[in-house]
Amino acid sequence: MSIAASYLEFATREAPGVSPAYERLALAVSRDDEVLALLGTLPPSKRQPNLLFGVVRLLGGPVEDPAAFHDYAVANWPAIAAEMRSRATQTNEAGRCAVLLPVLAALPQPLAMLEVGASAGLCLYPDRYAYRYGDHQVGSGAPVLECAATGMAPPTRLPEVVWRAGLDLNPLDVTDPADVAWLDALIWPEHTHRRARLRAAAAVAAADPPVLMRGDLVDDLPALVARAPAGATLVVFHTSVLYQVPAPRRRAFAEVVRGLPGHWIANESPDVLPHDALPQPPGEAFFNVLALDGTPLAWTRGHGQAIDWFA
Repeated sequence: MSIAASYLEFATREAPGVSPAYERLALAVSRDDEVLALLGTLPPSKRQPNLLFGVVRLLGGPVEDPAAFHDYAVANWPAIAAEMRSRATQTNEAGRCAVLLPVLAALPQPLAMLEVGASAGLCLYPDRYAYRYGDHQVGSGAPVLECAATGMAPPTRLPEVVWRAGLDLNPLDVTDPADVAWLDALIWPEHTHRRARLRAAAAVAAADPPVLMRGDLVDDLPALVARAPAGATLVVFHTSVLYQVPAPRRRAFAEVVRGLPGHWIANESPDVLPHDALPQPPGEAFFNVLALDGTPLAWTRGHGQAIDWFA
């Protein structure tokens, strides 16, 4: 897919109804030969809309007005490019726990949770958050994760987690203001509720930090798995991570994780983690597929705001 096509897809599938500002911006970039040429000087893995827009937000640039964004990007490209080369999209959306919870709560307890592509590890605390599925609430405290659930009975309990660990090429630290600033910059402009959620989830993680290991999802996963306690159900999981991994490494990862003990939960785009015979998605928007041990279970929205269980 060309750079222009990837920005157009973001504008037409991911942003509509979620972020009007990023919808306008991505559409404008898809038609902006000057900005597209600048993006073309970056490695393919460093050209994504979320990375570009997040870096511009981090640097204090404008993301609401496409014309102002163009002028800023062209004038400040060396600084933008340097940040894009050194960073990755590490959106650590705790709201994704709401689509993981139905599977986690149904597994044999207690759980040893290991997240691949963990960022700061905020999705490692599904037992510490509260959830609201329509009128049904599970748990108490903050943050409260809202999720529209279709085709399923909402879970009635929280999981019991006795060990939590994460693997990431560049783990982030929620006690480091610079790392939190990057997490904040990755949140889309209009999403004040997600910024409040980030602060609440970061407080949970800071009070009981997880094990976060710097490493590769293929080469270093077995060693971290070996540290999981006996007597707990191992759960290796990841959400919206594999699109950043080259296809051969995705296949190698799937082979490794299938050979591990315990369970594998994937919440990824079907374009990067294919499944056979999926039902039609419930709309034209961008959806991930929630799968347990390779079996697809539901369509989910990218920030955990909705889950549509397969019949």
